[in-house]
Amino acid sequence: MEGVVVRRVIPSDNSCLFNAVGYVMDHNKNKASELRQVIAAAVSSDPEKYTEAFLGKTNEEYCTWILNPEKWGGAIELAILAEYYGREIAAYDIQNTRCDLYGQEKKYEERVMLIYDGLHYDALSMCPFEEAPEEFDQTIFAVQKDRTVGPVESLALNLVKDQHRKRSYTDTAKFTLRCAVCQIGVVGQMEAVAHAQATGHANFQEYRS
Repeated sequence: MEGVVVRRVIPSDNSCLFNAVGYVMDHNKNKASELRQVIAAAVSSDPEKYTEAFLGKTNEEYCTWILNPEKWGGAIELAILAEYYGREIAAYDIQNTRCDLYGQEKKYEERVMLIYDGLHYDALSMCPFEEAPEEFDQTIFAVQKDRTVGPVESLALNLVKDQHRKRSYTDTAKFTLRCAVCQIGVVGQMEAVAHAQATGHANFQEYRS
């Protein structure tokens, strides 16, 4: 297979996970509101699976929460979207160069790839050369008998390792954030969550003091 794996940047608007999935599945970076609806429908239709213990909030609260465009997605949402599209979703984590595979237990025949920097999801695609326009992107890959996607898998991992060497990730245990509402500084994800729960403020920006 000739070509390179490239990182396609998705806008940072709290919906990057959904828009990254929209791009790799449908070549559309504006699918967030539609995919949030898909997730809310899946969760509300299966309250036995999606319990409060599983979701961290009641089924009803979660459905309201995920439809809010300011809320971020993560593992639960990726698992649901893998099932919705009938394809595996590989999410590469730059900080530890790990690949989390969603939907693999279903033995789907195709896979798409995302890259995650601790705060933000972008899309990974295969194209003929580094600067090729997006219309040349291949984002859906056949899963082989050995459950890999062949040579593209090592190309993706090399890109992730290169981003790791460049420290293109955010350590969410130690990063510094400033609340955009009240300008208070917090350190790490836990402090940010605590501040958000205490104040209702959900708009944080990373800063380096």
